[in-house]
Parts: sequence; structure tokens; C-alpha cells
Amino acid sequence: MYIIKVKGKAKIPDYIQIRDENFVLVAYFRADRPLKNMEKFGLEGKEAALEQLIRELPFGKLKKLSL
Repeated sequence: MYIIKVKGKAKIPDYIQIRDENFVLVAYFRADRPLKNMEKFGLEGKEAALEQLIRELPFGKLKKLSL
């Protein structure tokens, strides 16, 4: 899977996209909201590591998600 952080503009917040190997959108959520339902994406138990990655991830850079 891949992750990208997208910068919001004006009233639109920053958000996170998680995409699968074919770049199909799997998850889309605000960067400042707590992570919920991570078990749907096979990421249960990795919330802390994912939260840290989101904080450090630069805007607009696609990164291979390997937690």
C-alpha cells in the first residue's frame, strides 16, 4: 500500500490518502483526526506508528507504506 499527505487550502483541511498496489483509493481521512477503523485496512495495532509517519510525511510525496 501507499500513503500520501495532501495539503488543504483555505477551509479545506489537510488529508491523508492510502492507496493499494494498483493506486486505488482505499482510505481517505483528515490528517488531524484520530485514526478509526484501521482493522478494515489491515493496519490494526499499528495506529501509533501510522500517526508518527503522518506527522513526519511531507506534503505531496507518495510513500510506500511499510509498517
